Amino acid sequence: MIEIRIHGRGGQGAVVASSLLAKAYAYEGFHVQAFPEFGVERRGAPVLSFIRVDEKPIRLRTKVYQPNHIIVLDSALLKFIDVTAGLDPNGIIILNSPLKPGEVKLNGSWIVATVNASEIAAECGIGTATSPIANTAILGAYARAVPLLPLMSVTKAIEETFGGKSRNNLMAVEKAFENTALPSNFVAEALEAYYQIR
Repeated sequence: MIEIRIHGRGGQGAVVASSLLAKAYAYEGFHVQAFPEFGVERRGAPVLSFIRVDEKPIRLRTKVYQPNHIIVLDSALLKFIDVTAGLDPNGIIILNSPLKPGEVKLNGSWIVATVNASEIAAECGIGTATSPIANTAILGAYARAVPLLPLMSVTKAIEETFGGKSRNNLMAVEKAFENTALPSNFVAEALEAYYQIR
């Protein structure tokens, strides 16, 4: 089973991102589960969303405590939330940040992929210039960093979800896929982590 946890703030689209990711994996023939966790206040407050992916039906009904992958929609969360809690030592972190992977200071051996998803979202007209919605862009980075999920399945999930309003989101996901920064030793580590997760 693959378990994924999304950290974001209310209004950034973490819940929609989890739904899109689950759909994309379902297109690949996997069983999926996606659900959010909200605090009392939603807009701007920390939000969690969870996804499970498996080759057999998923019967587990708890939050994700030991994820294989982490998606962080707001890098400021790193300052006051331990987003890596429980993360598999071979895990992959996809971070919305202008920094390069080697510039991100985390105490662990995880693979870190970065993309400036907020900037890409703003350029593609998703949300506003001051409050871009980075969820679809970050999924482009996820598809780039996780070999198991083809970009084509992510774009198909976006098209099915947004219909005639897909254009800007498709632009964002494809631009993020092309602009994701990965560590220099990415390929070997990603494949090793992939086979351990399966």
